[in-house]
Amino acid sequence: MAGTTIDKFAQLLDLSVEKLISQLEEAGIKGKQPTDPLTDEEKQQLLSHLKSKHGQDAEAPEKVTLRRKQVKTLNVDGKRKVSIEVRKKRTYVKRSVIEEQRAEEEAKRKAEEEAKRKAEEEARKQREAELEAKRKAEEAKRIAEEQAKAAKATETAPKPKAEPKPKTKAEADEKAIKKELEADAKALEKLEQLKKLKEKPKPAKKKPGKKKKGLLDDAVEEDDTTAKVVNPLLKKDKPKPFEPKKEIKINNRHGFKKPAGPVVREVRIPETITVAELADRMAVKATEVIKKLMMMGEMATINQSIDQETAVLVVEEFGHKPVTVSETELEEKVIEQVEGQYSDVRPRPPVVTIMGHVDHGKTSLLDYIRNSRVTAKEAGGITQHIGAYSVELPSGRITFIDTPGHEAFTAMRARGAKATDVAIIVVAADDGVMPQTIEAIQHAKSAGVAMIVAINKIDKETANPDRVMQELVQHEVVPEEWGGDVPFVKVSAKTGQGVDELLETILLVSEILELKAPYKGPAKGVILESRLDKGRGPVATVLVQAGTLHKGDMMLAGTEYGRVRSMINDLGKQVKEATPSTPVEVIGLSGVPAAGDEMLVVPNERKAKEVAEQRKERIRQEQLKRQQKTKLEAMFNRMGEAELEEVNVIIKADVQGSLEALRESLTKLSTDEVKVNVVSAGVGAITETDVNLAMATHAIIIGFNVRADATARKLIEQEGVDVHYFSVIYDAVDTIKRAIEGKMAPEFKEEIIGVAEVRDVFRSPKFGAVAGCMVTEGVVKRNNPIRVLRDNTVIYTGELESLRRFKEDVQEVRQGMECGIGVKDYNDVRVGDQIEVFERVETKRTLD
Repeated sequence: MAGTTIDKFAQLLDLSVEKLISQLEEAGIKGKQPTDPLTDEEKQQLLSHLKSKHGQDAEAPEKVTLRRKQVKTLNVDGKRKVSIEVRKKRTYVKRSVIEEQRAEEEAKRKAEEEAKRKAEEEARKQREAELEAKRKAEEAKRIAEEQAKAAKATETAPKPKAEPKPKTKAEADEKAIKKELEADAKALEKLEQLKKLKEKPKPAKKKPGKKKKGLLDDAVEEDDTTAKVVNPLLKKDKPKPFEPKKEIKINNRHGFKKPAGPVVREVRIPETITVAELADRMAVKATEVIKKLMMMGEMATINQSIDQETAVLVVEEFGHKPVTVSETELEEKVIEQVEGQYSDVRPRPPVVTIMGHVDHGKTSLLDYIRNSRVTAKEAGGITQHIGAYSVELPSGRITFIDTPGHEAFTAMRARGAKATDVAIIVVAADDGVMPQTIEAIQHAKSAGVAMIVAINKIDKETANPDRVMQELVQHEVVPEEWGGDVPFVKVSAKTGQGVDELLETILLVSEILELKAPYKGPAKGVILESRLDKGRGPVATVLVQAGTLHKGDMMLAGTEYGRVRSMINDLGKQVKEATPSTPVEVIGLSGVPAAGDEMLVVPNERKAKEVAEQRKERIRQEQLKRQQKTKLEAMFNRMGEAELEEVNVIIKADVQGSLEALRESLTKLSTDEVKVNVVSAGVGAITETDVNLAMATHAIIIGFNVRADATARKLIEQEGVDVHYFSVIYDAVDTIKRAIEGKMAPEFKEEIIGVAEVRDVFRSPKFGAVAGCMVTEGVVKRNNPIRVLRDNTVIYTGELESLRRFKEDVQEVRQGMECGIGVKDYNDVRVGDQIEVFERVETKRTLD
């Protein structure tokens, strides 16, 4: 680009020519005109000057985009010339950014592979468990079959094996003699048994089977050979007595035994439990539980959640033993585990909150202390975010928390008071005690923190500190010089008068409080503010209260968790650790936590995820419980009432605290006729999803210090969605207030425009009774409604049928003139009555 002129180089840099020439003069290159060329050496000299001016430590941009525009002229057909503008754009990205993106993608890929591996491992274990169960079932079946076969085999005696034939005659004779001797012995034994049986009396009810008496009697008198023949018969007729088998396990599918008594179970009951789950834990049908609840006067469905007390009563009604379980049991164990690791207790710096009314000089006072311009960054001159700053003093360090003074930020002030040790109540000496000043005092008292009153703006001529002190005494804030316990310091944020005395008072009060905290151990603190940054993701401002927060710690904040990727202090510098009473901005959470949530460092990601999921489930159950409870009540409340008008609103803000404050302010605007319905609220830019939701619900989108992205802007222009951008909460509230007033039904007021006194009554065949009247006040108009008054009491309301003056129909009669009035559908007009003419005036209702 050698030989580039100054005007072209300014166009390339997107700067004005005058500004570029002034920068060149600052760099020592003087006397340049817009058309003068600019050499590479001069460009290098300008670059060196700008680097030294802005500081070498300034953080380089991660992405640089260069645009170049060039105009060329082309000849068309050799007759005419056409100008063509060529635009080129080139973007350079830092190598570290690309490497970081690659590292994130690699970590994501590894996490997915690990999850896939775990899933496959679980599936394999499940398959092995199923195969093991199947194998055990088959083994049990096989054993049962074997036992059944063994039982069957015992009933029938095994057949004797065939004896081997004798080889010689002597062996055969010997064997025959042995058999005869064994048979004779057995026959004699049987005969003895028969004699014993005959001597015993027979049972009365027993029906014996048929007996072969002759054969038995003969057997007694016969010789040995007869006994040999009878022996098998005796053996057959007398069966063995039945003996039950011991522990023969057969397939016992129908082997259920009825319990001897009722089964009493220990039923674990959390804070909320559904009817179906409670029935399952008691091993009863859900319909039985619903019946029991109906008998107790509680209407519930099978999927409805009931509270712990009701569930305990139901369990006791069924005869079981209830065991209440706290849903925060896991959280309490984690907190106890963390607090058990604390050590090295030392004094810590005090945390000071500056509170007070709008425009009483809170931020200006802190600005003077920090010697920086904080006020210039706030739109409309009011602080709308909680800011935390550490101030180093010769005698020690003090952490200041600046809270907004607007009435919509009551919740933010309350959170600020809970996280602080000392509260400074700033009161303007010329303005006195205001409503938000009283609220700040109440928050400080309820939080139990020490108070210091700073009477600001004493440099003004209209300042009256004594009046401020008298007003504060009425709210039980008594100065020390008047015998109280609250230090009062007169300061001026403009001139710095009394600021040193205020700092000494803060340190003195903190010494009396003996503030200490453990420096070793997992960090514990509170979320002061949170927001969604487009480039960095969720960002939370954390005030560490105990322990030390390190980079890389696993942090749990409300329903969000994550590893601390980076920490930035109030000076905008990266730090690796944060000790007690130190505010830092933390990046790395999974989402945007709510301002005021407790922050805790947990041992590992698994614990953090368990507690976070449990908290989310508890919040979801509470929401479902509230919805179920209000459905029936809302239905009965709506019966017989006109349907409410609704103003649907979608809120997108830059930080969580402003979002809550704006939601609370807009919800308070609801009336009996018009309801403000916040359809959706979130932190971050307005997206295409928000626009689609607004189109579906006919909602107004409010962007508080945020804007719509490119896709959303295009959709907003196409569909004509109503979007409003604000940086001050007053304007947002006023806009919704006007929308509510537009939907409110108008109010009608009656104004009396004329009064006529009846002087005489005439009878007319056409009009009936006609009153001769004198108009005493205002004007009587024919088309307006009237009232007939008798003794100042309304006896009829209607309209005029005729209005005449000297037999001529007229439209109106003014004061002091006579006329004839015919009242429609009313003939009981008497002398002395008054006819009052009025009109209904429509007035627009307002919320003020």
